[in-house]
Amino acid sequence: MKNKKEETEEVKNSQSAESEVETSTLETMPEEQVEEKEESNASEKLEAELAEVKDKYLRLYSDFENFRKRNAKERLDLIKTASEDVLRDLIPVVDDFERAFKAGEKETDTVKIIEGNRLVFQKLLRILENKGLKPMDDLIGKPFDADTQEAITQVPASSDEMKGMVIDVVEKGYTLGDKVVRFAKVVTGA
Repeated sequence: MKNKKEETEEVKNSQSAESEVETSTLETMPEEQVEEKEESNASEKLEAELAEVKDKYLRLYSDFENFRKRNAKERLDLIKTASEDVLRDLIPVVDDFERAFKAGEKETDTVKIIEGNRLVFQKLLRILENKGLKPMDDLIGKPFDADTQEAITQVPASSDEMKGMVIDVVEKGYTLGDKVVRFAKVVTGA
């Protein structure tokens, strides 16, 4: 049996012999063949690098497409369920209206019916305000604002000061945060 030192020397000798054969082969080859072999080695390396870069590109593109599809799906799911919270809060108001209708059929005192309807209406307004919906109040006597109001008609102003001002509000406008959800329909002075 050979010891490790002898095995290592044999491996070194065989490696140096191989490199000497390669070197001697290159030296004995004509110069054109040596250049062709070096060029083929360089082109093989470039082709291997190109294949690697293409593979990375395809994987990255695939990852991006998967991200884009997942993001679009999540956005659609969010849009579908975005109103769920508001609807869940509105269901008790619908229940209150149903109870008010049943009670209104039996009740003869209109004052109680009106009071019950007013309570349900106030509950509905509180829920909407908690969700960020705010009515546009106190528009009468203020200048017309085309960004938040829609002029339905113009009437002759009672004074010069009322020209271009809001005379009457036909339908309230609402905002959600800073965004106008519904424009106020107003009558302006001419």
